[in-house]
Amino acid sequence: MKKRRNFRKKPKDNAVGLSVTVFNNNVEGALKVLKRKVKDSNLFIDLREREYYTKPSEKKRHKRNLAKLRNNYAVQKEKENDK
Repeated sequence: MKKRRNFRKKPKDNAVGLSVTVFNNNVEGALKVLKRKVKDSNLFIDLREREYYTKPSEKKRHKRNLAKLRNNYAVQKEKENDK
């Protein structure tokens, strides 16, 4: 079996939450990975929603409006496909 030259063993990660290890002083690469992890975890979206209290009725209204928008887009797309 051929040995891999640039193989590096990843140290055990005991950190809680989002964390990134920096290899070879490559801070830019680690920052890029961290930004991707934060974006994929929807952390900032969740924090923005929890910034202030929203009443349950407002949440329902918001969900209903989003459903109406989705339905309108679907109807428009269907009309374009029929033409």
